[in-house]
Amino acid sequence: MKLQSNVRFAARAITAHGPGYVAIGGTRLTRTCLLGPDGIDAAWGPDAFEGLDAGHFAALAALPCDVTLLGTGARQRFPAPALLRPLIEAGRGVEVMDTPAACRTYNVLVAEGRTVVAALIVE
Repeated sequence: MKLQSNVRFAARAITAHGPGYVAIGGTRLTRTCLLGPDGIDAAWGPDAFEGLDAGHFAALAALPCDVTLLGTGARQRFPAPALLRPLIEAGRGVEVMDTPAACRTYNVLVAEGRTVVAALIVE
């Protein structure tokens, strides 16, 4: 049996993460970013968890996906329930976790063929 790598997945896989960076497909990013089926949005989001606002969550709710992962930085922090409302009203599964856990979860879900958006706060 011939095995072939999934090139589409490899190009958007999170290949490394650590304090102050996330690497996607080998490209190192040093600020908050959004990763989804259509690629990377390095302009999304604030530089810190405390900067998240309703506009950030409205933008996430507009993206078509099965699951939205929110990586909240070095530690898990939960946004106010009112901020999550657009995602809940869109019927979106939302998982909040620290950024390293969100990176690992993203790779597993994408490898399973799920449509996932990961909003990753890089600290």
